[in-house]
Formats: sequence, structure tokens, C-alpha cells
Amino acid sequence: MCAYTSVNGVPACADYNLLTKTFRGEWGLKGYVASDCDAIALVHDGQHFRPTPEDTVATTLKAGMDMNCGNYTQVHGMAALRQGKMTERDVDKTLVNLFSVRMRLGHFNGDPRSNPLYGHFGANDVCSPAHKNLALHAAESGIVLLKNDAGILPLRRWTVGSVAVIGPNANDPGALLGNYFGPPCETITPLRGLNGYVKDVRFEPGCIDTACWSAATGKAVAVARSTDHVILFMGTSHVQEEEGRDRTSLLLPGQQQSLIEAVASAAKRPVILVLLTGGPVDVTFAKFNPKIGAIVWAGYPGQAGGLAIAKVLFGEHNPSGRLPVTWYPEEYMRVPMTDMRMRADPATGYPGRTYRFYRGPTVYKFGYGLSYSRFSRRLAASGLAGHQKSLLAGLTSTAAADGGASHYDVEEVGAERCEQLKFPAVVEVENHGPMDGKHSVLMFLRWPNATGGRPASQLVGFQSQHLEAGEKASLTFDVSPCEHLSRAREDGKMVIDGASHFLFVDEDDEAEISFDA
Repeated sequence: MCAYTSVNGVPACADYNLLTKTFRGEWGLKGYVASDCDAIALVHDGQHFRPTPEDTVATTLKAGMDMNCGNYTQVHGMAALRQGKMTERDVDKTLVNLFSVRMRLGHFNGDPRSNPLYGHFGANDVCSPAHKNLALHAAESGIVLLKNDAGILPLRRWTVGSVAVIGPNANDPGALLGNYFGPPCETITPLRGLNGYVKDVRFEPGCIDTACWSAATGKAVAVARSTDHVILFMGTSHVQEEEGRDRTSLLLPGQQQSLIEAVASAAKRPVILVLLTGGPVDVTFAKFNPKIGAIVWAGYPGQAGGLAIAKVLFGEHNPSGRLPVTWYPEEYMRVPMTDMRMRADPATGYPGRTYRFYRGPTVYKFGYGLSYSRFSRRLAASGLAGHQKSLLAGLTSTAAADGGASHYDVEEVGAERCEQLKFPAVVEVENHGPMDGKHSVLMFLRWPNATGGRPASQLVGFQSQHLEAGEKASLTFDVSPCEHLSRAREDGKMVIDGASHFLFVDEDDEAEISFDA
């Protein structure tokens, strides 16, 4: 759920109605919605979204929640009914969702194990070849290539005689799994993965763990000098970040940076830095160090992470991942964690948050990611047809308070007109080689200016397309002006500006969308 506080005058719960609609309408949900543990209590006790516990229970149930992890609804639900905050019909809807799932599982038809669909699942169904392949595919798809100077990657197996594998994350199974996980069927660490590609692999952890309070720099340097290639596996782990444990710095922990720099200086050729982290790290030093030839971000890639990383490093998988968050510099940590404003405030030097509003330097931008191939993409066709523009003709536009363009209230436009306003945007993509691979296309929207609380840019959607070298393809994005071209006004209402909007998939190629007749 969301907080009652406001962000530059925009209530943080401005999307409450959208949340309610999405749960049951657009998703066509046939299951049930469960809260995070103690989340309903936090809505009232921590966020003060509703004035009383009874109002909180009623609001969350009506918004689409069916099951509360905790006892808050049990304690306050009956009082909410008696006070008329909600009705038995509201409760019945949650019961239908909960018990319909149990009925489909056969819980009321005798022994559930007799259910032909679900009654015989066991451990072999979890650790099946298909599921292991899915884990590998997920790990491969999430790997992001951040730097690849002079095409140091991919490595060629027949040219690599020996490899130094250095770093605390190289052979730590826990570093692959992050915070929440079930026991994996098997775990392939990066060290084990690389052993399948190179006969002579020499391992030195360099640090006891990712805290790296002291580094075995001399041992690591000696191993680096004795091999053809050096791959460093650094980053973070649950030692630095997990629920209840927040990082206080965006720099690599402890002595990791000095260890990387010493190894890079001693190596025969530029080294490869692989980062296993759950979030951004400020690796500006590595980005601009010519002795560090490549940087790969693997996140916490799961049980098959080591094999996925090896396949990327040796060119058996062409990386297509994109960063899901902005990578900020260390100076961003000066911003108080409790300051939840999204929009930048130049008067006070507040830089804003997320790719939509942040106004400051970045280490790597949201959506950044390289490939072993060169891809091109361009908008081939997009825009509103004449009859679509006329759909807004009968509506009253509201003049903007900042003197800018007038706008239309999305609620007034209505669901039927919103559906009719949708239009296709076609993107042509080409793989110029030299490798086959998948390309991730991100489509963004920008306004003519970022005044009046407007974002600098806004993600409309993304698609991935596998292309052989030399192949072309056309991708169609369904653009909904009510959803993708709207913005939040200061009072929380979603509005569509009557002036121009610009769609782009490349900063040098954009298409203007206008609601003018």
C-alpha cells in the first residue's frame, strides 16, 4: 500500500484507484491477493494513510486484498463491519477468491492427493530439467554488460590457457541467492562455471567475505601475474544488504576497490570485473580505468548463476540485459533516506529520485546495457489518427496553473474513450552483427519540458526480440495515451497535456504525438 504523505504536493496514493482496477480488472486475476507480513498494520501505524484501524482494514479489502499476513484484519475486521466501514459483501468477495483456489486444488473433494492435476507434485517436479533450464535462462537474461573496451569480451576458449579467478563472490553459493530463496536444486558458483571452460583455473578469494576488511592483495597480485586472463568477482551479499539491513554507502565494501586496482595494475592484460550485487554500486573508478577492460553486472543470479556468467564471458550467450535502476554516484548518499520526494528541487540542491525525476550525475543510467552485436532501432510509425484526435474535441480542457499547455482529466475522458485513443507504435530493429542475439527495446516518452512536476522521461514499455546477425524485425507497441502519456497533477489527478509529446527508442530518433486537430 502507499503513504498518506505528499510528494511536491502530489499524494503518494494518487494511484489508489488504478491499483484497485488493476488487481481485478486489467490482470483478470483468478487467484487471491495476499499482503506482505504486517503491511496492513503499517498502512495505519507507520504511514497514517487512514485515520483508524477499521478504516484501514476496509480500505485495503476494497482495494483488492484478500488475505492479510498477520492478525490485523482479524483484530479490527469485525469492528469495521459493525461501524459500517465495509459490508459483508466486501468480505464475501475475498472469501470467494480464497475458497475458489482451494476448490480448484481439490481440498473439498476428499483426499487432495487424488487430484489428477495437483495431487502428485513432489521434489522431482521442482528440480526437473525444464525448471533447471528456466533458472539458467533467467540468469542469462538478467546479466548486463556495462563496459567492453576494445571488445575484450567475449573470450575465446581456444585462446585462453589460464585464468585467475579472484574475489569473495567467486565461490560463495550464498552470493548467488540474495535474501529470500528456497533451497536450490544445485548451485553453480562462478568458479565452478569457469572450470567447465578453462583447464587451468587458479583461485584466490582475496577477502574472507564481501565485507573485505582486510585483503590478501599480495596473493591476489601473484596469481594475476601468473595467468593469461584475470576475472574478478566482487560486489555485495547479505552481509551488506537484506531485509532490515541497509547499505550506508554505494561504494564497494571494505578493501575491494584497492584490491581490484592492485590486481588490474599487475595483470598482463585488462581485467574483467563481474559484480554480484542486489543494487547499484559506484564503480566510477572501474568505468574509467583502462586496465579494467570489461564490467559485467549479474545481480544475484540464482542457482545457475555461475554457468550463466561463464556462458556470457565466453560468448555462448550474447548479453541483452538492461539496468532496472539508476546507478547513482556515492555523493547521492548525502540525500536523507527519509526524504521521499520524487521531484528535484533546484532551490535546495535536492536531486530527485529515479530516472523519471533525478537531476544529477549517474554512474550508469536506467535501461543501460551493451551487447556483443551492434543493433539499431528506429520508430517507423506512430501517432494518433484524425478521428482519434476528435475524441477529445467535446471535452473541456483545463488551463495549466504554470501557464503551460491545457490538459484533459483522464477520469473525464473515461474508459471507453481511453480505449479508442490507443494507437500502435512500430519500431524497426536490425542486428548488424557479428553475433546472433536478443535485443531489448525500451520505448520512452518525454514532454516538451520537465516543468510543472512533469518527468524528464517516462518508460512506455519494453520488448525483447531475438535476431540473427543481419536480420531485421518490426516490433509493435500498443500505446495508451490515458496510461502512458498522462502525468500526475499536484492534486493527484491524472491528466493528459493537450500539447505535444515525444516518443523515442533512441535519443536521436523521436516521434511527435499531438492532440491538436
